[in-house]
Amino acid sequence: MGKHQIENKVRQLRFENGQMTQSGLADKVGVTRQTILSLEACRYSPSLELAFKIAQVFQVPLEEVFQYSEN
Repeated sequence: MGKHQIENKVRQLRFENGQMTQSGLADKVGVTRQTILSLEACRYSPSLELAFKIAQVFQVPLEEVFQYSEN
């Protein structure tokens, strides 16, 4: 079975939205800056609830923020 990876565009979306800081996003979704840092580095997969909250902050569909790939 191949490796599964959840990729994301969180960093890109932060910069496209007024260069929002990691701390700013963390405050909006109720997590720490370190959680956002780990997410952006693909070292952490978010809960479904957190994934939806992040998509809501950027006002985009969930699939635009997170992509699932099978390598």
